Amino acid sequence: MDIDRIIEKAGGADEIAALAGVGLEAVRKWRQSRMVPTKHWPALLRVPGIALQDLTADLTTTETQQEQERETDVSNPCPPGANAALVLADGTVLWGRGFGAHTEGAVGELCFSTGMTGYQETLTDPSFAGQIVTFTFPHIGNVGTNADDNEAPKMSALGAVVKEDITAPASWRSHEPFAAWLRDHGRAGISGIDTRAITCTLRDKGPQTAILAFPENGRIDTDSLLNRARQWPGLEGMDLAKEVTRPKRVWTEGVWHSTKPVRENRRRVVAMDYGAKDNILRCLVTAGCDVTVLPATATAEEILELKPEGVFLSNGPGDPAATGTYAVPTIRKVLDAKIPVFGICLGHQLLAQALGGKTYKLERGHRGANQPVKDVETGRVEITSQNHGFAVDEKSLPADVKVTHVSLFDGSNEGIASTTKDAFSVQYHPEASPGPSDSFYLFERFVAVMDRRAANSTNAGA
Repeated sequence: MDIDRIIEKAGGADEIAALAGVGLEAVRKWRQSRMVPTKHWPALLRVPGIALQDLTADLTTTETQQEQERETDVSNPCPPGANAALVLADGTVLWGRGFGAHTEGAVGELCFSTGMTGYQETLTDPSFAGQIVTFTFPHIGNVGTNADDNEAPKMSALGAVVKEDITAPASWRSHEPFAAWLRDHGRAGISGIDTRAITCTLRDKGPQTAILAFPENGRIDTDSLLNRARQWPGLEGMDLAKEVTRPKRVWTEGVWHSTKPVRENRRRVVAMDYGAKDNILRCLVTAGCDVTVLPATATAEEILELKPEGVFLSNGPGDPAATGTYAVPTIRKVLDAKIPVFGICLGHQLLAQALGGKTYKLERGHRGANQPVKDVETGRVEITSQNHGFAVDEKSLPADVKVTHVSLFDGSNEGIASTTKDAFSVQYHPEASPGPSDSFYLFERFVAVMDRRAANSTNAGA
């Protein structure tokens, strides 16, 4: 039995510490060494479900055998204390300690996120599909996990890279330890990694393909992993929206603990799900919308059949040019029907294409909850939450599309608006989760556009 499972069987870190008469720091060291000292075995054997063979077979004999195999197997150069590896396509091999679900190798684009909170929201954000997330903040997993903080039913990111070993949850909201949560989602994490070095590499060299391996048998063939990493085609040209979109549904839940009054005169909105975060849908409801969510591949006819007063274009993963092959013609028909459109992230990029613009891949993406963005018209600076590796090419925008927001990090586009249609979008995430809520006003602006159109229609009828 793995050390993490033994701790779970005992009821968590606090319980096992109390049983053994030690502090939580000792339990942390047990996790780090992957074993429980023999003097504490009698106390653990009193726990239902923990037997002597669990403590001896997996924590002593098996590890000893694996160490012996490593010494004689040149294809498995795993150093002592390590049982997982992160291999980059440039040949870099980073050894660490695996947690979560075992994997022979999850390959994708390695990126970093600068958020200090919200690791669970980050990993379940569908925009991270096809990516392995490196967290620059060192303390990940320390508040555990809970069902409320998921942004989608399943984890979309391929894996998590962290600096420090995962500690016991220290929050009353926690329902499950982080490692167990990852295991439930069939995803692996790796700790003991120099995340600062990875961040510098990605900053200086751009996105890197990587593969995260945490094999159950402990044998790691770095040559094979490197070959697999180099064969991965990359995110350019990859349509991932179809993989993360969900079926048609009606969404009624609003933002938790919102103090905003409930609107009686609500607006009918169709939300196109290219990988929508749940909190975006909550924000639409709280702003005054009755929301029907349609899958990414829904046609313009299916959208217009619902007689929406507005259409929302969600965030999502992959290359916007690839998703645009089917999404852009649909958006253009919606615009031709003179229906207001609001887009976020991938939705922003798709709207830009529908209006005549183009997109490109950034040298380094924007991911985190502390990204400064300037509103061009007001001069106001918003601190925003972002997650994107592609951007809108401002030079490609036609004359009837104006730039509304720019990044203060690299000057890339963060918002546009049509001067001839009721359509606008932003690259960042005004719904936050995690992150600041400076930009919630954009949802209210969308509702205000629909209110104005409804009022004009009523006046014209009179």
